[in-house]
Amino acid sequence: MPAITLPDGSVRSFDGPVTGTDIAAAIGPGLAKAALAMSLDGRLVDLSTRIDHDAALRFITRKDDVVLEMIRHDTAHVLAEAVQALWPGTQVTIGPSIKDGFYYDFFRNDPFTPEDFPAIEAKMQEIIAANAPFEREIWDRDAAIRFFEDKGERFKAELIRDLPESEPISIYRQGAWLDLCRGPHLRSTGDVGPAFKLMKVAGAYWRGDHRNPMLTRIYGTAWRDRKELDAYLLQLEEAEKRDHRRIGREMDLFHIQEEAVGQIFWHPKGWRLYTALQDYMRRSQTRNGYQEVRTPQLVDRALWEASGHWDKYREHMFIATVEDEDKTLALKPMNCPCHVQIFRHGLRSYRELPLRMAEFGACHRYEPSGALHGIMRVRGFTQDDAHIFCTDEQIAPETAKFVAMLSEVYRDLGFDRFRVKFADRPDARAGSEESWDKAEQALRDACALAGVEYEHNPGEGAFYGPKLEFVLTDAIGRDWQCGTLQVDYVLPERLDASYIGEDSARHRPVMLHRAILGSFERFIGILIEQFAGKFPLWLAPVQVVVASIVTDAEPYAQEVTEALRRAGLHVACDGRNEKINAKIREHSLARVPVILVVGRREAEERKVALRRLGGSEQEVLPLDEAIKLLTEEATPPDLRRLQRQ
Repeated sequence: MPAITLPDGSVRSFDGPVTGTDIAAAIGPGLAKAALAMSLDGRLVDLSTRIDHDAALRFITRKDDVVLEMIRHDTAHVLAEAVQALWPGTQVTIGPSIKDGFYYDFFRNDPFTPEDFPAIEAKMQEIIAANAPFEREIWDRDAAIRFFEDKGERFKAELIRDLPESEPISIYRQGAWLDLCRGPHLRSTGDVGPAFKLMKVAGAYWRGDHRNPMLTRIYGTAWRDRKELDAYLLQLEEAEKRDHRRIGREMDLFHIQEEAVGQIFWHPKGWRLYTALQDYMRRSQTRNGYQEVRTPQLVDRALWEASGHWDKYREHMFIATVEDEDKTLALKPMNCPCHVQIFRHGLRSYRELPLRMAEFGACHRYEPSGALHGIMRVRGFTQDDAHIFCTDEQIAPETAKFVAMLSEVYRDLGFDRFRVKFADRPDARAGSEESWDKAEQALRDACALAGVEYEHNPGEGAFYGPKLEFVLTDAIGRDWQCGTLQVDYVLPERLDASYIGEDSARHRPVMLHRAILGSFERFIGILIEQFAGKFPLWLAPVQVVVASIVTDAEPYAQEVTEALRRAGLHVACDGRNEKINAKIREHSLARVPVILVVGRREAEERKVALRRLGGSEQEVLPLDEAIKLLTEEATPPDLRRLQRQ
C-alpha cells in the first residue's frame, strides 16, 4: 500500500501500485488534465511511471519552468519522426534539448536546407495533432541492436552498443514511430503544443569527431505557448540589431581575419573603448586594495603539471617547444599558477594577509573554429583576473568586500540586476572530500555574511574548488555569466604556498580566485549589445564630432575641436564640403553621442549648436559652457563620486 506524500503535506494511500496518472485522477479532474509529468522523490519521471512504494510526489504542469526542457525534448522527437516520414531512409542520431530550444542530427546524402522547413513544420503539426501517447518500453540489448541495424539505423545501433551493460535499453514509442531515449517525456505528442519553430541548419560530425561522417543538424526552438514563442523571436530580432559584430564594423572598432583566427585586431576607436574600461577597472582595484602584477606568457609545462592544469586543460593549450633546451612551454590559459609563484617568492607573514593580487593577464586557449563567435568567444583574451591569498577567517569578509565591489562595477556599467549561482563539486576534481566540505561550507558562510542569495548549480564548480557565478541580465533580457569567486584549498597545497602564522609556524593560505568582467573582449561584446553601440559619454570611443555647416566656419570648428581635446575629450572634426544633414546622418549611424554644429553665426558668437544621438532638437550654448557640460558628462562614474566627496 504505497503512501504518497504531496507538496502540501497531505498523504494519499492506495491499495496497490499506482501511476501518476491514477493519483492525479484520484485528486481531481482538473489536476488529471493539467498534470504533464511528475517529480518522484526529487526525480523527474513520466506520469505513467509505476509507483509501488511510499514516495514524495509533485506534479509538473505547464506552469513549471522544468516543463520547458521536456517540451523541447519531445519536440526533437516529433521533428525526427516528421523528417523520416518525409524522407524515408534518413538516419536519426541524437536530439537533445538545449538552452532555448533543441536540435536533432540526421544522416542523409543530401543535407537539409531552410527551404525544407515549411514541409517539416507542417508534418510536425500533423504529428502533434495526432496526440499519440509517449510509451516507454525496455528492450533486450541484442534485440534492440538487431532492430535498428535491420532498419538501416547504424548510428542508433552504435549508441546501444556503447551503453554500459548495466543500463537498461529504454525505447519510447509515439504512435508507430519509436526512438532510443532515456526520457522522461510528456504524456503525448499533443502536449508539445504549437509553439515551436525551426531556426537553422548546421553541419556536425558524428560524435564531434572530424574523422566521422558529417551530419545535418536542424535547430529549433519550442515554448509553452505562442506568447512565449513570439517574445523569444522578438528578442532574437532585437539581438540581431544589436549584434556586436555588425555594430563593431559600423563603428570601426575591431576586426578578425584568417591569419589570426580567434584573435582581435583592435582599431583606434575600439582600443579607446578597451582602455577606458581597463582604466576604470584599474582604479576600482586600486581603491579596493589590490596590487597589480604581470606574469609571463610562456611557462614550462612542469608548472602546469604541478598545478593540475596540464591534465585538465592540455587540449586547450597552445604549446611551444624549445629544441636546443629540450623544453615544452605553454602559452598560459589562465593566471593562477603564476600568481602563486609571486606569493611564494620570499617569506610571507600572516600580517600581509589578505594579499590581493591582480593582473590584466593575456591568456590563450584553443577553441574549435566552429565555437568562435566574434569577440565573445576567442582564442586570445585578457582577464580582469585577481587572486586573494587569505586565512580561513578572512574568506567571509573578503567575499563580502568583493560582492560590494562587483555590484558597484556592474551598476556603473549599466547593469542593475544580476543573479548568483552556487556551483559545487564536479565529478572530476582535485583535493580531498574534507577540503571540499570545508571550501563549500566556507563559501556558504561567506554568502550569508555578504547577504548573497543564490541558486544551486550542482556539479559545476572548478576542479579545485566551489564557486559563485554572477549572471548579468542585459537590456533585452538575456543572461551573461561574467563574474566569479572561487574558494581554493587545492592549488596552494599543490604548489607549496605558505605563510608564517602568528604562532611562528608555516600555514597554507586559502586562495580566492575572482573576476568581475571575466574577459575584456567578451565583456566589451556584451557592452556593445547592451547599449546597441550607443555608449554613455564616458565610454564612447568618439565622444564628440564638431561639424561645420559652411567652409567659412572651418577655422572655428578646428578651434572648438582643439579646445575639447585640451579638456580631455575624444573629439573629431568634420570640415568636409558636405551638407550638414548628410554629416549628421553619417555620424549618427556611427553612434557618436554628441554632434556640435557650427556655422557663421556660431563662429561670430563663439557658440555651438549641440545635438545628441537619437534626438532631433539642438541646444545652442556658449563654447565654454558646452565644454564644461560635456567634460562633466564624460567623467567616469567612479571619478564623479570622488569629486562629490
